Amino acid sequence: MVVTRKKIILRETKQIVMITIGAIIAAIGLELFLVPNAILDGGIIGLSIIAAELSGMKMSLFLILFNLPFLYIGYKKMGKKFTLHTLYGVIVLSGCTAYLHHFEPVTYDLFLATIIGAVILGTGVGLVIRTGGALDGTEIIAILISKNRPVSVGQFIMIVNVFIFILAALLVFTWETAMYSIITYYIAYKMIDIVVEGLEEYKSVTIISDKPEEIAPELNAKLGRGITYIKGQGVFSNEPKKLIYTIVTRIELYTLRSIVEELDPKAIIAIENIADISGSNFKKASAH
Repeated sequence: MVVTRKKIILRETKQIVMITIGAIIAAIGLELFLVPNAILDGGIIGLSIIAAELSGMKMSLFLILFNLPFLYIGYKKMGKKFTLHTLYGVIVLSGCTAYLHHFEPVTYDLFLATIIGAVILGTGVGLVIRTGGALDGTEIIAILISKNRPVSVGQFIMIVNVFIFILAALLVFTWETAMYSIITYYIAYKMIDIVVEGLEEYKSVTIISDKPEEIAPELNAKLGRGITYIKGQGVFSNEPKKLIYTIVTRIELYTLRSIVEELDPKAIIAIENIADISGSNFKKASAH
């Protein structure tokens, strides 16, 4: 019981630390690159900026106010722990942006601010999402949708932000600002996906061959990967078949193809993308 309690405390502490780091990174991208150059942020923060510009009130007030309905949805759909993590992330982000607002921006070059600010912001947001929280109400909806639809978190956020940028161009800022903001968020959502789903591109490979006993040991010897046999049966022949299943990195695909084509030119190789992988010793094997 003591060991389990320690693990829970360590895991929770790690999550809080990572959410804090992610929120600080996102705040740096916002206040030292994007906001000073009138490059609009998206989501709830973007709406808060627009509301602050129109009303003359502080952005932090709208940041909390606009996030409340989404936090409620998060509580109902994703649980108390996720909601508390998100609330904490929003508070840290709000506090950091207020503090960094008094600092001079790193650059006034719109191109540099757009590219670097987007990378930094996307990294921070992605880190928080990967840790089990969010920094923006729209991210809560995006996470829920991505669980049931073939749309990534970053893609959904990008779609929402396009509408926000158009609204900003019509009400507050200029079309030039809106276009720079769209570029910013295209880069940002790519960074979110990289951080959330992983940088390395993994591939799951299924091989249908009449020579599985020859191919599998050779793949294991050359690639050092675990190989799994999947029992199958031909529909027309009604004969039992052994399918070979393995996971490799993108770089290893050429070697895998070469081995299979050499041993069985008629083999069928089916390849699918994998966003991330954990467990076993797969990543240890990747390091070799």
